[in-house]
Amino acid sequence: MNDKLIFRFVAGISIFVFVVVVILSMKVLPVPHPLPAFTIFLPKLNAILNGTCSVLLLMSLYFIRKGNVAVHKTINIVAFCLSSLFLISYIGFHWLAPETKFGDLNGDHLVDAAEKAATGGIRYVYYVILITHIILAAGVLPLILLSFYRGLQMQVAKHKKLVRWTFPIWLYVTVTGVIVYLMISPYYHF
Repeated sequence: MNDKLIFRFVAGISIFVFVVVVILSMKVLPVPHPLPAFTIFLPKLNAILNGTCSVLLLMSLYFIRKGNVAVHKTINIVAFCLSSLFLISYIGFHWLAPETKFGDLNGDHLVDAAEKAATGGIRYVYYVILITHIILAAGVLPLILLSFYRGLQMQVAKHKKLVRWTFPIWLYVTVTGVIVYLMISPYYHF
């Protein structure tokens, strides 16, 4: 495959995923009623997948620094597969579940003044983490796909150049994914 075809493929997948997530966040697609029983478990599954990917990314860095390319490659394939599973689970959850609002203590899907006061300044911390997480998650997908491709093709120089950006962003996204889950999970009401 030539680079032009790969770039088109990566751009196509990245745009498709972005559009799907935007459409799902608008809550315009019909949702089955009642919700499938597994819906309540998807956020925890997503956090577990993100946390596992965080550990795998750190292990991958360790093994490549030790010069063990084979283990580095295997770990990255596992991280890539788990991140793909995460993406499917994330899309499923955001299609099925009602919107969750940080601070919605009573489950009415609104955050009134009393609930805002109850969450205090942590609310702003949550939103800073969430917004940076969302922006970087949207931007890292093409970097992951290109880095993965370059690594599988053993195009080491190109892979290294991409991974300087991909690794810290991907790690930030996986770690903050767990943090966002821990911060928002008390407000899930299904």
